[in-house]
Amino acid sequence: MRALTLFTQLLSDHVRQAGLQWPDKASLEPPKDKKFGDLASNLAMVLAGQAKAKPRDIAQRMADDLATHPEIDSVEIAGPGFVNVTFSPAFWQQSVPEILRAGDEYGHVDVGEGKKVQVEYVSANPTGPLHIGHGRGAALGDSIARILRFTGHDVETEYYLNDAGRQMNLLGMSVWVRLKQSLGMDVVLPEDCYKGDYIEDIAADVLKDHPELADAAKSDDADVIASALDICRVAAMTEILNGIKKDLADFGVEHQVWFSELSLVETGVVEKTLAALKEQGRAYEEDGAFWFKSTLFGDDKDRVLRKSDGSLTYFASDIAYHANKYARGFDLVVDVWGADHHGYIPRMKAAVEALGKSRDALEVVLVQLVNLLRGGEQIAMSTRAGEFETLADVVHEVGSDAARFIFLSRKSDSKLDFDLELVKAKTMDNPVFYVQYAHARIHSLMRKAVEEGRTIPDASDATPETLAALNTPEDIALLRLLDQFPDAVSAAARTLSPHHVSGYLLELAGSLHRYYTAHPVLAAGDERTVVARLLLLATVAQVVRTGLGLLGVSAPDRM
Repeated sequence: MRALTLFTQLLSDHVRQAGLQWPDKASLEPPKDKKFGDLASNLAMVLAGQAKAKPRDIAQRMADDLATHPEIDSVEIAGPGFVNVTFSPAFWQQSVPEILRAGDEYGHVDVGEGKKVQVEYVSANPTGPLHIGHGRGAALGDSIARILRFTGHDVETEYYLNDAGRQMNLLGMSVWVRLKQSLGMDVVLPEDCYKGDYIEDIAADVLKDHPELADAAKSDDADVIASALDICRVAAMTEILNGIKKDLADFGVEHQVWFSELSLVETGVVEKTLAALKEQGRAYEEDGAFWFKSTLFGDDKDRVLRKSDGSLTYFASDIAYHANKYARGFDLVVDVWGADHHGYIPRMKAAVEALGKSRDALEVVLVQLVNLLRGGEQIAMSTRAGEFETLADVVHEVGSDAARFIFLSRKSDSKLDFDLELVKAKTMDNPVFYVQYAHARIHSLMRKAVEEGRTIPDASDATPETLAALNTPEDIALLRLLDQFPDAVSAAARTLSPHHVSGYLLELAGSLHRYYTAHPVLAAGDERTVVARLLLLATVAQVVRTGLGLLGVSAPDRM
């Protein structure tokens, strides 16, 4: 970040002094091949038309200007006019006191500027325990919230509780049938009901708490049956929801708000929202149904909100729910959805626009499926059939840290293989072990230094004279990476993609492990080098700890 900030400032000054305008297509970034320097820019090429000059001539003038700066070691012109710069070792060495003084705040970039953001994630129907797919969405949403808070956003997290509609009725029916079967009655569980063992357990609990249902099970009275189904539905939902809350807490995931879909219906919010759309000419009645005129907003066809039988569609509740979100004052709403909802995004953005908000006021982050493996063999998962590995079981087996890091190690819309045996392994092949071990390794070294009678240095010891000892290629490589941490955090916040942080941490840990192999620290020889290297490793530990915290993963001192 320091390097990019300085490079940007110097080039901006050059462009302004030349009487030119900064072009939109200018890029400033690390070159793919590190032999071309620390940062490169195509600025000379994209200025050529405006400057009415050859790119290499422009690049040469830039190079001459940049070379006069004391913190730039060298400037080269490559290809048709790329300008490549290499910063001096002294420039990189100053990252050490900056990071040590900033502490846990290092990496903070205020890209949010107080923008009020709601992040809604998991929101699984309370019809069964959370499975590993829900776990990926939970880790993703929680980490996005952490990253947005760290970058200056005002964030509130929410779980949308689907406690109304067909799925909840099926849940109640599933428990009711299992309850009747437990009484020895010859009834068949309907095909579309939930079949897991947990349904039988809930049925037993319901019968224990409501013994009067034994008589209701023999009744043909519609009102008696309706009342029994309602008891089964509410009891099942309550028990499952309590389990979901516990599983999420054990996984280190929090939701500040638990929002009930049923509350939208019971308080008339859905009907008020639909009426407002109709009044604005954005909804209409036809063939006994009520339609949203989504084609006005780029959708390929209009969508049903209320069916001809009077029942509401999920879309109707979702529009009312998002209207409620914006009414609460959120500038940006972030929804974390399963990848199978990809086709739902355009109509939801159309609805947001119909509500008077910008389409950009809604961001949808898609989460692809997780292939759960054990020793390379895939484990089948189906909530309704009761064939699944619960999130609780996975967390119990591999730990919250390992599960979260693996979930966040790839772009969320990419499929993920999660091998339980690999994730449990205490080896360098395990990504989370690889990163956490970097932090633990540094703390082990610090403990050894104390045992030898040394005082651990701090920011006040990070003088230019001491830091001058950090002059090897491995020193500079670590310092460069440390400087890039704010960029990784900023990219994660702007794109709602925590994998930028996990990828960065893997690269930083790799550089640390290589450094540790190449250079002795406590046995470095002269005292100045020992102190300088201890300071450098302290900054690495700080950044690893902060980065892992953004992922909701711990940074152990011992392993």
